Amino acid sequence: MLAESRCLILGLLARSVIACLFLFAAAPTQAAEPIKIGFGMSLTGPLSANGKMSLVAMQIWQDDINAKGGLLGREVKLVYYDDQSKPAQVPAIYAKLLDIDKVDLIISGYASTQIAAAMPIAIQKKKLFISLFGTGINDSFDYPKYFSMIPNGPTPKPAFTRGFFKVAEAMKPKPETIAIAMADAEFGRNACEGAHQNAQASGFKIVYEKGYPPTTTDFSPIVRAIQAVKPDLLVICSYPLDNVGMIRAMHEVGFKPKMWGGAMVGLQATVFKTQLGPLLNGVVNYETWLPVKSMEFPGSLELLKKYQERAKEAGTDPLGYYMPVWAYAYLQVLGDAIAATKSLNDDVLADYLRKTTFHTVVGDVKFGKRGEWTEERTLAAQFQNIKGNSIDDFRDLKTEVIIYPPKYKTGEVIYPYEKAIAK
Repeated sequence: MLAESRCLILGLLARSVIACLFLFAAAPTQAAEPIKIGFGMSLTGPLSANGKMSLVAMQIWQDDINAKGGLLGREVKLVYYDDQSKPAQVPAIYAKLLDIDKVDLIISGYASTQIAAAMPIAIQKKKLFISLFGTGINDSFDYPKYFSMIPNGPTPKPAFTRGFFKVAEAMKPKPETIAIAMADAEFGRNACEGAHQNAQASGFKIVYEKGYPPTTTDFSPIVRAIQAVKPDLLVICSYPLDNVGMIRAMHEVGFKPKMWGGAMVGLQATVFKTQLGPLLNGVVNYETWLPVKSMEFPGSLELLKKYQERAKEAGTDPLGYYMPVWAYAYLQVLGDAIAATKSLNDDVLADYLRKTTFHTVVGDVKFGKRGEWTEERTLAAQFQNIKGNSIDDFRDLKTEVIIYPPKYKTGEVIYPYEKAIAK
């Protein structure tokens, strides 16, 4: 009986040892550290409308990729901090991500000012850096591991207003003079440098070209100064809160150039659309993507549906026509590169990004010189026939008509501006 007990005990011990061996064998796969992707994002402050909707789309990508088993057999984890829309906060965030959080890879937050502030850290640490909506950032850095997720093509500065000028120069009689106003900040300067080039190429005489401090809150004096030189056209390159103030000032002063708009960030976000409502009628501004038939790229509408389901709980843009597809796409590009190269090495990934065409929710993406897209696809759209300030006024895309380029057009421009506001 003693011998039988010993045999039983030995048998149980053997089975326990075998079970432990199986557990240890499985442990590396189950307990592997996640792949950490770090970034700062504007979740408060004036850039937060676009930053918050970008984050929701990025979290959808994280969930989608992890539902498929992650990357390299590991879960993917987004590590992020609120940069409060302040460029001064950005360097410390990226230093923390790399030195303390030990993230594997970094990507940018939203907007040129934040991207430019992060670039020195990325360069110093020799990290791959994919940016989200930066304009001409790499013109001054010329960093070989920088790639830009924005459809501005090889000449990013003029791209924002190219459609505006192409439409304006086709009007009859052709307008002759133009005013250019800009926020004295990274995006404003870059986009209006491009507007200057476009004005010269189109043969328009520049009668006003000035910047204003980013702290400006009263735009009536600026509008009156522009009105005094009587330009046919007006291009504005500025950030969300500025543009709300500028549009209100245009109506208060009663200034009616033949066409105006250009590179006004924020008018793509529902919060500003509903705030301004009919005051937007006639404004011609840049766009990047809208859920219209000509821009239904694989997965774009499915993503939009997922985004809209999460938007209310996240307290962000209920429509999500602007940033979500782009925020998802720049992570798609990074994820596809990791999967294809089976590597997290920054040099290996950068080399793959340089030579590959990626199929994303914003269509095919191919990077060229200085990390910009090889082909330009920035749109010009005009707000038309807006009756009220509800979300439904903007859910119907008849109120935001793509007028350039011809490949994506959904309607015709109403010109001059006075006709658009008389409807």
